[in-house]
Amino acid sequence: MELHAVIWEEGGVYVVREVFTGVTTQGETLEEAIENLKEAVELYLEEFPELREELEKIKFVGDFNVQIAKAIG
Repeated sequence: MELHAVIWEEGGVYVVREVFTGVTTQGETLEEAIENLKEAVELYLEEFPELREELEKIKFVGDFNVQIAKAIG
């Protein structure tokens, strides 16, 4: 199963969040953050096996960035 995650740097660590489950973790390196996410998602899906079936049906199409204007005032 392939899921979609986003990664960003925050306070000297890499934070990674899987989009569909919301599972979030971190690591000191990108590799560590990704491995931590894999483990965390597996544990999450063990708790919710019916969700695994639903996630396997998702067809990921793509992603894009959205810029939001700064608030004035």
